[in-house]
Amino acid sequence: MAAVTLRGVSKLYGRTRAVDDVGFHVADGELMVLVGPSGCGKSTVLRLIAGLESVSGGTIEIGERDVTGLEPRQRDIAMVFQSYALYPHMTVEQNLGFSLKLRGQSASRIRQRVHEAAQTLELEPLLGRLPRQLSGGQRQRVALGRALVRQPQVFLLDEPLSNLDAKLRASMRTEITRLHRSLGTTMIYVTHDQVEAMTLGQRIVVLDRGKVQQIDTPMRIYEQPANLFVAGFLGNPAMNFLHGRVAQGEGGAVLLQGEGAALLLGKAALAIPSSPVLAGRELIVGIRPEDLQPVSPGDGAPSQLRAMVELIEAIGNEAFIHLRAGGWPLILRTAPHGLPRVGATLGLQAAATRIHFFDPHSGERLAGSETRTRD
Repeated sequence: MAAVTLRGVSKLYGRTRAVDDVGFHVADGELMVLVGPSGCGKSTVLRLIAGLESVSGGTIEIGERDVTGLEPRQRDIAMVFQSYALYPHMTVEQNLGFSLKLRGQSASRIRQRVHEAAQTLELEPLLGRLPRQLSGGQRQRVALGRALVRQPQVFLLDEPLSNLDAKLRASMRTEITRLHRSLGTTMIYVTHDQVEAMTLGQRIVVLDRGKVQQIDTPMRIYEQPANLFVAGFLGNPAMNFLHGRVAQGEGGAVLLQGEGAALLLGKAALAIPSSPVLAGRELIVGIRPEDLQPVSPGDGAPSQLRAMVELIEAIGNEAFIHLRAGGWPLILRTAPHGLPRVGATLGLQAAATRIHFFDPHSGERLAGSETRTRD
């Protein structure tokens, strides 16, 4: 086992900067997830760590060794790809042991390692089968086992579950979590799936356009996104963004005014940095769908915003209500009971501690815009 450290790592393809000054540290035994949209550079970063691509700048360390210029076989890593890449003419047992055979390991040693991996991944009943006789989940476990038998310092997993259906992906996420917990081996996992990132990662690196946007634990990133990209990328449905200007209403109330709508900020306005001057300031307010709640006249609480219901999606254990307040489209996540009718107007509110503020020009989260972590 070993830590992995990237310092100022960049990768150029001609004039295109696919990876731009990426730096992070993965602790010994940690499971770190690299997440971002297609083309953000996450798989390229993994290939740079593996040595499958050469860096254009910066350094990569595995353990206490600078491996920046070393060949992949010299880095003591094992990689699992999106495609299973199993040899179709070999049995599961032969597939698992093939890399050890190439390294000149003895037959007894190969047999021992293969059966240890098969036991860990519950593949023992399948050792005599060919890949075509396996399900997708079983094939992926064999691919994991092939990396496991090598007992590397670091596991690199490049979107290994993308070819599986939703049920199998959930099952394999559990397998990978269990495997990491039992082995305690350093793992770096690449995915575009935010659910995988949130459920697997002890920490997450969010990437966009080759740059690191934020590094933190899953819930801290969800609760305190560093910028508009992170806030909009993590979360399904995505965070609601209300773009407008700060104004003063009756009695000194602070409002965010948009096209044909106004949001009463109330105590939330205290979190907005006072410089530059609030009045007339352009802002983007972010509210998660689960933090926006309907207010009925009998509740006794004033609504912060009024919006019309455009669409209702009831999906069993919850419902998504699509609304529009002037030029602001909104989504509200709620229980699937007592739902309003399409065309109805709802009063809405969000707790002051659940509202986020962003600079519309830089996209950065404004200092003082703090959200409490959920219990």
